[in-house]
Amino acid sequence: MNDTDQLDLMLSALSEIIEEEKGAKASPQTPPEPVLPNLSRVLAGLSPLPREALFLGMANDGLPVLLNLYDPVPGPILVAGDGFSGKTRLLQTIARAVEALHAPEVVQYGIVAQKPEEWRDLYGSKNNAGIYRANETNAVELIQSLVTWAHNNKGEGQSILLFIDELDDALKLGEDTRQNLRWLLLRGPSRRVWTFASLNAKRAESVSEWLEFFRTRLFGFVESEETARTLTGNSSLNHLASAQEFAMREGNHLLKFWLPAIH
Repeated sequence: MNDTDQLDLMLSALSEIIEEEKGAKASPQTPPEPVLPNLSRVLAGLSPLPREALFLGMANDGLPVLLNLYDPVPGPILVAGDGFSGKTRLLQTIARAVEALHAPEVVQYGIVAQKPEEWRDLYGSKNNAGIYRANETNAVELIQSLVTWAHNNKGEGQSILLFIDELDDALKLGEDTRQNLRWLLLRGPSRRVWTFASLNAKRAESVSEWLEFFRTRLFGFVESEETARTLTGNSSLNHLASAQEFAMREGNHLLKFWLPAIH
């Protein structure tokens, strides 16, 4: 190789290095996501909580967001957000907190989900009354059994949570089941049956007649301003960190809260 060839190779290599450095400056690395505290550690720092307190998440001021299971006023809870906003993760966080804080004779939960495999880590939990696919007969029977249980319960002792992971799937189970679900939404909390239903924000219009049943709504990330207003009345939700942050209405404002890491 002569001197001219060597010089050409050196110049070519130098050009590549310069281009790589320009690319690195133009596309800075995304900073790593902050590591969220583990749920068990968060709960250990809060204990002891009152027997009637159900853990939902942590507010930015360091205080827990809780639901009083003995006070029916909040009514059933809707968890709404875009796909991958963390709706299922929020429901699973609540279920995990139940395991950590409540004996089965105090709080149990049942799950109706289109994808039960996403809940497989909760199989065998002492508080778990069953996980059923949304389009199966077992899901219909679970909802019917909760209505029967609530009719016989005088509002003392045990509380039961019904997690419906995607509300619109449960609404396809037939008119009898829709009637039972209406009853649970209207009367359940006063009989210690609490319904937590997730909803993809894009489907809010298609189930608009059901939204009025949910006095309490927990909001995840929603990109569309119009859809966010349908759910909240007047607030945007695209400032929330997807799969980590949620918000709930507190007066005329939204109270943000975050979810600890489950694992």
